Amino acid sequence: MAKKSTRQAYGEALVELGKINKDVVVLDADLTKSTKTALFQKEFPERHINVGISEADMVGTAAGLATCGKIAFASTFAMFAAGRAFDQIRNTVCYPKLNVKIAPTHAGISVGEDGGSHQSVEDMALMRAIPGMVVLSPADATETKKMVFAAAEYVGPVYIRMGRLDTEVLFDDSYDFQIGLANTIKDGNDVTIVATGLMVEQALKAAKILNEENISVRVINVGTIKPLDGETILKAAQETKFIITAEEHSVIGGLGSAVSEFLSETYPTLVKKLGIYDKFGQSGKGEELLIKYDLTAEKLVNMVKENLK
Repeated sequence: MAKKSTRQAYGEALVELGKINKDVVVLDADLTKSTKTALFQKEFPERHINVGISEADMVGTAAGLATCGKIAFASTFAMFAAGRAFDQIRNTVCYPKLNVKIAPTHAGISVGEDGGSHQSVEDMALMRAIPGMVVLSPADATETKKMVFAAAEYVGPVYIRMGRLDTEVLFDDSYDFQIGLANTIKDGNDVTIVATGLMVEQALKAAKILNEENISVRVINVGTIKPLDGETILKAAQETKFIITAEEHSVIGGLGSAVSEFLSETYPTLVKKLGIYDKFGQSGKGEELLIKYDLTAEKLVNMVKENLK
């Protein structure tokens, strides 16, 4: 399969979007090459603002542009967007419900050699907690592009979490993404793996391995962490024995928490979480770190077998 990073797909999508919507503006905090907003900057220099290493100013400026009818996409690393600019996102964007899209790249431990200080494993938890914030997490390049266009059409604050690492392109252009809806991309009746981001690829690999052992696994891609598609999750809980969640994020406050919170009130069932267990990241190659932190298909296979007992 072809590989492409979600950050690369984001940069390409912005250019496509900019050609059909002149209200789209893009802001960056001196990381245009890394976030791939340089592609938009080259095509539409008059609609791109590099604010420098000043993330709070970037979000505040994006909010100001939104009050003038612009659709502002603000990008930096996830650690700096969700972390350093949290106050501005909460009070300047979400509190007045402004039409700003916070679209960081370099989320999770797969950032690699930049190390734990730059590897945000808490960002979805932070963004989920803000009233009115929509939280999106694409599985591949195709879904990323569709998310960018969906975010531009949605009126209100949106957080789109993207990564640095090249990952397999799982879907073609016929793939249907809608904010608030999860996609069952493989059916099964024994166990359900609910995954997001690059863990969707690992979930599909695990399902294939288990299928050879006559274990039927349903795989659900949750592109929208908030608002969660409760109907699809509930159906899976009712029709399979238990649920495993998989994310490149802390198990505290991310997808696993969202699924557990929902099911505890609607249909209590066993939920096992695969993610980062109360640890920081560390320096290393992205692929190696995913193995070190057990974010693999093999780990999912073992979790399914252990809990089927």
